[in-house]
Amino acid sequence: MQRTRRRPTSAKEPAGMNSRTMLAGMLLAIAIAIAAPASAVEVAGTRVEQSGTAETPADENKLTPSDQVRSQAWELSETEWLRYKQLMQGIRGSISPPTISPIEVLGIHARNDEERRRYAEMWARAMREDVDRILAFQRAYDEAGKRLYPNEQLIDLDRLSGHDDKQAALLPGDRVLFFTKPDCPACDMLWRKLVEHLDKVAVVDIYVAGVKPGDDAAIRTWAAGHGIDPAWVRNRHVTLNHEEGVLQRLTQGKDEVPSLLRRRGKDLAVLRASEL
Repeated sequence: MQRTRRRPTSAKEPAGMNSRTMLAGMLLAIAIAIAAPASAVEVAGTRVEQSGTAETPADENKLTPSDQVRSQAWELSETEWLRYKQLMQGIRGSISPPTISPIEVLGIHARNDEERRRYAEMWARAMREDVDRILAFQRAYDEAGKRLYPNEQLIDLDRLSGHDDKQAALLPGDRVLFFTKPDCPACDMLWRKLVEHLDKVAVVDIYVAGVKPGDDAAIRTWAAGHGIDPAWVRNRHVTLNHEEGVLQRLTQGKDEVPSLLRRRGKDLAVLRASEL
């Protein structure tokens, strides 16, 4: 039987295969090297975008131009204003009126006694300055009325009358004129009764007698000692005035203090303490 001779394996074939493998590997490496810069740029771009996103919270912690103006008006630092805004996003903003001041918010949420005292002093100074402005404007208003309408009475004195038993003593549209003076126990007693009905009337005009004309400090002292809420004055629910003979003019010579008058429309009536 004739044997088929097996062809001997060439020693060079493995070397050729290895060359092709090496060539493929080199091509792959070149392709990776070529692609690498693009990948690096993409990664770098991603990092830039992430860096930009990370800066957003920092931007939120910076004051807007409007906030800067308001914080300066209230004499608060940037840190204090940001804390005020943060507090208003919580329970304080939910339960307080929109008109609450930044100083009040920071004072209510003070973190220690020193901080609370500082904000209390800031608020006390602000309220005193505001009362000064209100009193100055009230005087200017009274002077303007006298100058523009010198021959007209503020209230028609012919309509001055006693209490009408058919009507309630106080109605929501009424304006009460309260005449008082310092160091007057009877005045203080009448004021305590009147303040209980403050929410039943439109306005309470307080006229303080027995002080020097233009002595606003005496008016402030009386108001502070009788629990006058600055918000009542700011909202014009209560006005503070120097008496300067107003009661005598309105009552045709009667100037007994304390006194209460009620203005209802064009009618002016004497209001007795027993009717409160």
